[in-house]
Amino acid sequence: MTGVETRSVARDSLFLLADIRVEQGSEVNRVRVRNLSDGGMMGEGQLRVQRGHRVSVDLRNIGTVEGTVAWVQDNRFGVAFDEEIDSQKARRPIQSGDEALGVVQARSWAHKAPPPPHWTQLRKI
Repeated sequence: MTGVETRSVARDSLFLLADIRVEQGSEVNRVRVRNLSDGGMMGEGQLRVQRGHRVSVDLRNIGTVEGTVAWVQDNRFGVAFDEEIDSQKARRPIQSGDEALGVVQARSWAHKAPPPPHWTQLRKI
């Protein structure tokens, strides 16, 4: 890997804890969020996920975000969110709501993850 940054979306390096649930499972796992962008996150923890798994992530000040596991390496994994979030909200202290502060964020749909394929389009290997 070269030292050149090739990503088109800025990511915030941080250390947050988040709760994650995999594919309609009832078990909630606590993971570390190592970096976060409006379109996805990198998580770390003792969680068995595979590329393509659907997940729900509960992020501080943001709430539950749906997404798809994009990659897995050792105990780290990347999640592409279905809809963009305001990743800066996760850095703020916990508050009752940003509406009281007058914060308005316009959404950009440039990095929206595609919907998961229908089960009839999948192949058995």
